Amino acid sequence: MIRLREVTRCFHLGEQRVMGLDAVDLEVAAGEYLSVMGPSGSGKSTLLNVLGLLDAPDAGEYWLNSEPTAGLDEVRRAALRSRHIGFVFQSYHLIPRLTALENIELPMLLAGIEPGERRRRSAELVERLSLGDRVAHRPAELSGGQRQRVAIARAMVMRPALLLADEPTGNLDSHSGAEVVELLEELNGEGLTLLVVTHDVALGARAPRTLRMLDGRIIADSAQGGAA
Repeated sequence: MIRLREVTRCFHLGEQRVMGLDAVDLEVAAGEYLSVMGPSGSGKSTLLNVLGLLDAPDAGEYWLNSEPTAGLDEVRRAALRSRHIGFVFQSYHLIPRLTALENIELPMLLAGIEPGERRRRSAELVERLSLGDRVAHRPAELSGGQRQRVAIARAMVMRPALLLADEPTGNLDSHSGAEVVELLEELNGEGLTLLVVTHDVALGARAPRTLRMLDGRIIADSAQGGAA
């Protein structure tokens, strides 16, 4: 599903050149569950942004579902992102003025999906995520766990094949965090490819495959039994 070859991403902080990703190679099969770990500044978020087509590498090649992504303009990148990728963030990124239901339906609205289909898909997710009594509430009226469940519903409503989660339990108490992790793992069990960036050692250890990053490189990949 994912294939990176010699992917490099550089940033400039003043006159200093920082390697966000340094010639990274990676292959991820459909349906895998990976955690990505490493200290701050190791390249985890840069890798997530490249995989999510939010950022383009300076060099190297990235194939998503056998589609090459190099050279795509932002319109085509956005279309590919909409078809294949869902995102869950630590800070939820819900729109404050919209209700929970409106936040869930927003990606379908932007994609031009007709109202009846929007209602059907959102109703399925609302029921599954036990949000039925909260759909008319705005984010400020929801608990952290409820906000993250709304964010997961929004991520899943376009039926992506890949879910990228950046510190998905970082703002949650232990009980809510456990519920969110169980939900993500349930989705993975149904065939969703799941990649979780985390500093939480216990959460990282739950994934069958763990990537460890340092200075923009994957220094260890448990699928390979050692250094990448």
